[in-house]
Amino acid sequence: MRFFDCSSLPICSHSNGFLSEVIPRALLLQMLCLALMSFAIATNAFAAPMQGGALPQPLPLLPADNWWNADISSAPVDSNSANFITFINNGGTRHLHPDFGGDVSTGSVDIYGLPYVTVDGSQPKLAVQFLYSDESDGVDHSTDTSFAFYPIPAQAITQAHWVEGGAPGNVDQRIDADRHLLILDRDNKLLYELYNVWYDGSVWRAGSGALFDLKTNNRRTEGWTSADAAGLAILPGLVRYDEVFNAYGTTISDINHAFRVTVRSSNGHVYPGSHSAGSQSGALPMGARLRLKASKNISGFTPEMQKIFRAMKKYGLIVADNGSDLYISGSYDTNWDNGVLNPAFGALSASDFEVVQLGWKPAPTGVSVAQLAITPASVVGGNGASGSVSLSGAAPTGGITVALTASGPITVPVSVIVAAGATSATFAIETQGVAASTSASVTASYSGTSKSASLTLTAAQLTTLNVNPGTLPAGGSGTGSVVLNGQAPPTGAVLLLASSNKGAATVPDSVTIAAGASSAAFDIVAKPVRRTQSTTISATYGGITYTFKLTVRKASLFPPPNPY
Repeated sequence: MRFFDCSSLPICSHSNGFLSEVIPRALLLQMLCLALMSFAIATNAFAAPMQGGALPQPLPLLPADNWWNADISSAPVDSNSANFITFINNGGTRHLHPDFGGDVSTGSVDIYGLPYVTVDGSQPKLAVQFLYSDESDGVDHSTDTSFAFYPIPAQAITQAHWVEGGAPGNVDQRIDADRHLLILDRDNKLLYELYNVWYDGSVWRAGSGALFDLKTNNRRTEGWTSADAAGLAILPGLVRYDEVFNAYGTTISDINHAFRVTVRSSNGHVYPGSHSAGSQSGALPMGARLRLKASKNISGFTPEMQKIFRAMKKYGLIVADNGSDLYISGSYDTNWDNGVLNPAFGALSASDFEVVQLGWKPAPTGVSVAQLAITPASVVGGNGASGSVSLSGAAPTGGITVALTASGPITVPVSVIVAAGATSATFAIETQGVAASTSASVTASYSGTSKSASLTLTAAQLTTLNVNPGTLPAGGSGTGSVVLNGQAPPTGAVLLLASSNKGAATVPDSVTIAAGASSAAFDIVAKPVRRTQSTTISATYGGITYTFKLTVRKASLFPPPNPY
């Protein structure tokens, strides 16, 4: 702290001499000195590490075009949205819950919500030993050695409420809690986030850690986690008291970012997520976005709750971790009133939300869908084709996601990603069997532009008739098989069978190839002939006939001689 020499300070006085008469010069000097020292203390306190300190302005924390700040109000609804919502409801009605607040009880160590810490650019950096070092920052990955990287204040070791959960960092609760530690270098706008931390008496330990430069839109390496399961930053997605109530010098009319939300289980990940933390069929992937429906009436809530819910309509919720379904993450602040938060959030249910198209990204200016091609233009039902989407220009950093839809008996992915710098991408088309020539189409859509292409499916034809073995002993049996060059239609394919010499061998009148299949087998029974005979087995389908000549060998009158 800087100290002041008060003896040299000038004294201001009114011309009437009132101050000098009422307040002695020495006392006035002392008062002025104390005021300056108080200012110095306050300035120094601002520079010191603070739990819940002032955030760098302007808000939101990340660039306006960051995924946390993307306006999703006009983004398309995912084709599987209703099923995702059903999964979240889990046979009932799942309501929102604010996963934040103040102290669990007055003066307690335990807290609700995620605390964050602010430091200045001079805060010393420390090395952290990681469980998942291969996906953490602050590690020399060539040697798997941690180095001084994270500006962790000493207060986090022994003081309560600096680490998630509330207990100081030197209390080991890693098995029972996530124990996040969020640190913001306010001078350089660098965000350091740690997961599952503990100070063991000599070094900090954590599950994983990540650095986010809040001046950029840098995304985690594909496949990497962060301090969050989805690989995203945590602090930019919190519901914060300062934004909701315009506290601590903040003055904003609307919250301009999405919120972090958890689900009970997940299935892979999509943009903007970079990391998967589950493979539960039917569950949302990490990075998925939920949006409060525009039709949901929120006028009955308090102005502050309306502010939160308006953000859910415009910016939505991003699935960031596994936990409890529809728990919305927020900051720890003793000013929160859970008596207001809980009923307001609880008035909204999963059914009030819709899932935005998985992997959706805002459209970059000037890029549109220029062409959609399908090769070949005609296939036998059941055989595959390939689609190709071309853009009017190169995809920007992060690539773009083009939505795909299909009509007719074909299946396409819900979307295809055109990689950054590329102008096209391909995707597979699966087809189904048809009874007659059928037209189908595929449409590719992006940023309000769409292109379509047609695909003709033709009925499968008989291509193979085979009999095994080709020679049967009298009274023996064999197997015939028929093969189409595609899939049988939904009603199946009935092939007519015949034997030209029923005295030699018989076959069923017909054999059916099941819907979606391309082959079937049938039995052949040889008669007990006294002389070797032949018969022609035939199969007919769609006006095409295939034949196979089968020999039936006569029965032997004498047993073979004994070789001994």
